[in-house]
Amino acid sequence: MTNLERLPWKCPVCGENMTCHTGGEQGKPKNLICPNRHSFDIARQGYVNLLLPQKRGAALPGDNTDMVRARTAFLSGGYYEPFSNGINALAAEALDGVKSPVLADAGCGEGYYTGRLCRFLLEKYPDVSILGGDLSKDAVLHGAKCARAEGVEGNVSYTAASLFEMPLQSGVCDGILNLFAPVADAEFARLLKPGGFLLMAVPAERHLFGLKAAVYENPYENEVRRDTLKHFTLKEVRRVSYEMTLRTREDIAALFLMTPYYWKTSRTDREKLDQLDTLRTEAAFDLLLYRKN
Repeated sequence: MTNLERLPWKCPVCGENMTCHTGGEQGKPKNLICPNRHSFDIARQGYVNLLLPQKRGAALPGDNTDMVRARTAFLSGGYYEPFSNGINALAAEALDGVKSPVLADAGCGEGYYTGRLCRFLLEKYPDVSILGGDLSKDAVLHGAKCARAEGVEGNVSYTAASLFEMPLQSGVCDGILNLFAPVADAEFARLLKPGGFLLMAVPAERHLFGLKAAVYENPYENEVRRDTLKHFTLKEVRRVSYEMTLRTREDIAALFLMTPYYWKTSRTDREKLDQLDTLRTEAAFDLLLYRKN
């Protein structure tokens, strides 16, 4: 059974439960259907688009193909692996005592952290179920392809959806990941079981300071972020920090494209990075663990 068949889906049109129907000789997931006959096809790559046209806000919302490709190329170099390992460790600790956990990665991007968390948890929780949701169809397509290639599609699935309207029934999640993405306080509370956790990641003060120093005449530290959430209480802050050396111009360019600085920087300043073959910079993240009130 695939994860698409196991998840407690919520119809984005009417809110009713949706069930996964299979078809063909191999009985592969074909579509999601609710009692009101709203039907959503499951792409052959294994993801489902549940983002309604009137909710998109743009013809192609979220990251485009080039942005997904650049981020994938950078992440495959292992530069953020220590950060990912920190996420995995804290999430596993937060799940202590939970049986058959159900998790959501709200704003999952191309699924790098989602997939690594799934593989990490499988040793202890062979029936773990994770849904990655993102506005970008290109991003979730990539995540679904990776899940299939890595043989974990029975435990992790991807959907194009807004994190403010995740297509899961209320009170089904043991934990939610929210990494460098907008925070949907009320929606996350709706999804979580009593006492469930929200794991956020935000940049620390010196995150990518070396990168900024290479671009800006007066580099600045990041403002510390601690969100006060109506439905959650902050329980723990854990910092993951280290230095990394980017080995190619392509990696430097890909990292810069991943950051919000790219869109706020003049072409003249961006071109400074083209002169660098390597770049040494800090990586510093704060992991914020909240519990539902």
